[in-house]
Amino acid sequence: MYSVSETTRPPRRPFRIPNSRSFGLAVLVALAFQFPQMAAPTVAAAESRSLILATTTSVRDSGLLEMLLPDFEQQTGIEVRVIAAGTGAALRMGREGDVDLLLTHAPSAENQLVADGIVSQRMPFMENFFVIAGPAEDPAQIASAASPIEAIQRIARSKAHWVSRADDSGTHKREKSLFEAAGLKSKDDWDGFDRTGSGMGLSLQIAGEYRAYILSDIGTFLAFQKRIQLVALSKPAESLRNIYSILQLDPSNFDRPIATAEAKELEKFLLDDETQTRIGAFGVERFGRPLFTPLHASISSAHAESE
Repeated sequence: MYSVSETTRPPRRPFRIPNSRSFGLAVLVALAFQFPQMAAPTVAAAESRSLILATTTSVRDSGLLEMLLPDFEQQTGIEVRVIAAGTGAALRMGREGDVDLLLTHAPSAENQLVADGIVSQRMPFMENFFVIAGPAEDPAQIASAASPIEAIQRIARSKAHWVSRADDSGTHKREKSLFEAAGLKSKDDWDGFDRTGSGMGLSLQIAGEYRAYILSDIGTFLAFQKRIQLVALSKPAESLRNIYSILQLDPSNFDRPIATAEAKELEKFLLDDETQTRIGAFGVERFGRPLFTPLHASISSAHAESE
């Protein structure tokens, strides 16, 4: 069964037979002949497969991984160990080779890993939108803003309460780009500007307690909305588009063996028509709308153009 952690795990060590190799093999062969019922579990244990996936907290907090990964493990026998962190932290793990596969949502930072030769392939596979959420009373009057940029400017001018993840995640990177586009710099904060240094779920809960504005991916926002009693006040815009990609690492860069075959099987599963359909339907039953839009059609077109 897949597991989730918020900290890195030590690299896996290769399996070694203790003492003499020939002696150990002889014992295994003898046991297989005398106790054939014991042979199958021994072989199965030796052939166990796993991979470490570093991913953004939003796909965990929204419940998407909890829905998808058990089926992948049942179909393939591959155990997925998930490290949920901000995209910035996940990308650093990838750069160091501490994980086998990345699932993140910061295109410019991802493309830098591709340019540096750390990532051999970046594959967009789903998207949604960021939203600027806040209290229904909307003290900064951002619901009538013509764009997300104007919304940020109104919040800054009114010095309304704002909660930032401030954790170098994909959401935080987008927040910084929106603030820069609005003519604000990192030093241009105010008394009501709070930084959590935490994931999306916890940051949303803090924003709810403070009755503050916050930038969130729509999936995690909807998953937490009833608890935090905030509303989405922004309108969909290109500057709020949120693309999630699968990043395959180039194993030649690292001393630690990368589970490339297992990583490619997980990518194949996520791009499969049936999985893409499930991603497109995820959230409809609970929220009345999907939390993610699959990008399988555009991926197929990209493949066709490159061949």
